[in-house]
Amino acid sequence: MALLGWIFIKQLFAPYLPLDQIDSYIAGLILLAAAPCTAMVFVWSRLTNGDPLFTLSQVALNDLIMVFAFAPLVGLLLGIAAITVPWATLVTSVALYIVIPVILAQWLRKRWLTKGQAYFAAAMEKIGPWSMAALLLTLVLLFALQGEQILKQPLVIGLLAVPILIQVLFNSALAYGLNKVVGEKHSVAGPSALIGASNFFELAVAAAISLFGFHSGAALATVVGVLIEVPVMLLVVKAVNASKLWYER
Repeated sequence: MALLGWIFIKQLFAPYLPLDQIDSYIAGLILLAAAPCTAMVFVWSRLTNGDPLFTLSQVALNDLIMVFAFAPLVGLLLGIAAITVPWATLVTSVALYIVIPVILAQWLRKRWLTKGQAYFAAAMEKIGPWSMAALLLTLVLLFALQGEQILKQPLVIGLLAVPILIQVLFNSALAYGLNKVVGEKHSVAGPSALIGASNFFELAVAAAISLFGFHSGAALATVVGVLIEVPVMLLVVKAVNASKLWYER
C-alpha cells in the first residue's frame, strides 16, 4: 500500500488534494501499510471458522514483525518518500503500543495459569466481552474526534480510500488463491486472506498523531483506513464463507 499510496496521492490525485498535506497523507498510508494486524485477526478468523492455532501463530508472527521491523520499515519507506521523522518517536510508539502490552499480557497469563487451567479459562471468558467493548470504544472515539474532518472533506476521504481498498482486495485475493493452489485447508486459507489484508490501525493512528499531530493529514489517512477497512474486511469474510464449496472442490 505504501507504493500504491505514493502513486495515487503523489501522481494521480495531487491536483485534487491540499498541496501542504500531500506528504502527510502519504506518511499516514505508509504507517497503516507497515502495521500488520493482530487483535482483529481473531475476530476475522472466528467469522470464517478459521483454525485457531494457525491464527494464533500468525498473530505471534505479526507481533514479532512489529516489534523488530515496524520502526525500521517505516523509517525506510518515509525516507524513500523524502519525509523526515524522529526515530525516537517511532521507537516510543512501538514500546507503548506493542512491547508493554505484550509483556503485561504474558505476565498476566503466567500468573493466571499458576492458579490452574480452569481459572485461566474462566478469566479469559470474563475479559472477552471487555476486549470487544474496548475495541468498539476505540473505533467510536476515532470517528468522533475526526468526524468533523471526515464530513468536511468527502473528496479527500474518497481519494485516500482508493489505495486502501485496492490493497485489501488484492492482498486477500492473492493469499486466498495461493492457499488453494498449494492445497491448504479452508480453515487456514480464510484467516490467511484476512490476515494479509488487515492492518493494526490502532498503532498506525497513534504513531501518526505522535509524529505529525492530531489534525494532520497522516492522522486523517490512518482513520480513513479504519473507516474503509472494517466494512471491506466484512465483505472479504462474506466472500470467503460463500466460496467454501468452490474452494474445497
